[in-house]
Amino acid sequence: MQRILSKPRPDWCSQAEALGFRFHTLDGEPYWDETASYRFTLREIEDDIEAPTEALHAMCLDLVDDVVGSERLMDRLAIPVNARDLIAESWKVSEPSLYGRMDFSYDGQGPAKFYEYNADTPTSLYETGYFQWLWLEQQIERQELPGDADQFNRLQEALIERLAMIGRAGQSFHLACCRDHPEDAGTVEYLADCAEQAGLSPQLLFMDDIGLEPSGRFVDRADNPIEQLFKLYPWEWLWQETFASGLSGSGTQFIEPPWKLILSNKGILPLLWERHRGHPNLLPAWFSDQTPDDPGLQRWVRKPLFSREGANISIETPDGVESRVDGPYDQGPTVLQSWHPPAVFSGHHCLIGSWVVGREAVAMGIREDKTAITRDTSRFVPHFIAD
Repeated sequence: MQRILSKPRPDWCSQAEALGFRFHTLDGEPYWDETASYRFTLREIEDDIEAPTEALHAMCLDLVDDVVGSERLMDRLAIPVNARDLIAESWKVSEPSLYGRMDFSYDGQGPAKFYEYNADTPTSLYETGYFQWLWLEQQIERQELPGDADQFNRLQEALIERLAMIGRAGQSFHLACCRDHPEDAGTVEYLADCAEQAGLSPQLLFMDDIGLEPSGRFVDRADNPIEQLFKLYPWEWLWQETFASGLSGSGTQFIEPPWKLILSNKGILPLLWERHRGHPNLLPAWFSDQTPDDPGLQRWVRKPLFSREGANISIETPDGVESRVDGPYDQGPTVLQSWHPPAVFSGHHCLIGSWVVGREAVAMGIREDKTAITRDTSRFVPHFIAD
């Protein structure tokens, strides 16, 4: 694994604009960054990223099976009481999942260390699945990369295949996100394009466009019933909405399914550690009301059970807080995870995002930041494989 300075394509920005990649720059700073790229060997990808991702995902599914059958574990994860029956039923009937992203620290020298599972509403989908693949093809054409260079990236094909399996022929496939959020809009637009390629009839709307009929059905702005809904909106937020009582009787199939609320919860980190203590890809983790069973622990990361984009994460020592990211998730329970810093290349902290579609590890995206905590403004840097 190497970080290599790269020559940007002279027209990448105009290409991004033309292709609808409107969030390539955030707050005047580059989000997409091809002034550098990461080079991997095939062995590093297959043995150190792909295989552990699938193994950890299987462990996570086993954990879901434990949690849905245990009120004690539901309490431990702070799952809303009014959500539990729907979660258990969605797991019982095997409602299908579309995708998720596991975040790892990896430097090419040792086992990748699992930070967390973005299992419900992960973004950076378009830039991983499409725009970095376009970068690879064009850099090969320009002879900036070897002719046999490859990329760990079957994301778009896998999404199309999975959507074709999940989708219902003859029914609309609705996709929704929050209004006035360009990155979320770009994600659902990309998924809508994948859905169309899968033979579905995608319909885009915003979350506040969704209505609830007296009959209990969710409808779009044209009063069409919402049979299937991909929602880029966290389950823990949905259960706080005024219409939450209508979720179970609506007849809508949600993607991601309700059981994903368990895997998007950072409380799975200490539960996984309890069940698989010493696993080479896991970091020691505890609920914050537990005493860490590591007498040598000198630094740890505190994470809210429900948080996104690095918000309200802090790095702490016995002397206090070293650094913290502000955010809206500071009122709920937290977990502690043993400190294992992201790999640093030329002063850049590097985070590996490994994508799962269905149960298959299919792709990778890399984010960089000047600090050890990855947040929504952290840069996306492409990668390639060359032995």
